[in-house]
Amino acid sequence: MRIISGKYKGLKLKGFDINGTRPTMDRVKESLFGMIFPYLEGSIVLDLFAGSGSLGIEALSNGAQKVYFVDNNHIPIETIKENLKNIKEDYKILNMNFTKALDSFNEKFDIIFLDPPYDKNLVSKSIEKLIQNDLLNEGAIIVCEYENEDIKTDLELIKYKKYGSKNIKIFKN
Repeated sequence: MRIISGKYKGLKLKGFDINGTRPTMDRVKESLFGMIFPYLEGSIVLDLFAGSGSLGIEALSNGAQKVYFVDNNHIPIETIKENLKNIKEDYKILNMNFTKALDSFNEKFDIIFLDPPYDKNLVSKSIEKLIQNDLLNEGAIIVCEYENEDIKTDLELIKYKKYGSKNIKIFKN
């Protein structure tokens, strides 16, 4: 697993083998970042259910202003810290449940990565909480990675791609 583009291109990341996580494969990440590239420069990003932090670090590498990494498991949190060791950008790591994290923010986001455990159906719940707590800037995008969830939201669907059993939907506020 590595950073595929930007300032930190080629940087190897740890965490492809964290139990309970599914890191986004390089080819999927490359396609995904191609879809959202126009939104990255100067953005405030939330990497919810961050796992290894791969998506948030890729955003930092491509011009995001700040990334918040949220995970409620200490093993991914330690992995994120290790992966960010040589990154000289603005970020914050939060080791807490996603609902508690979403209730704690008083900053709005431009890009949100949602890649929760597939068997929990947390994408719709996360989007609902983001909207309820008014955490989306005008024109914000939410990048959802999921397997079988029926995502319910009134946000505009702007992109959809399928990679095997993995689905990527991007919604815009």
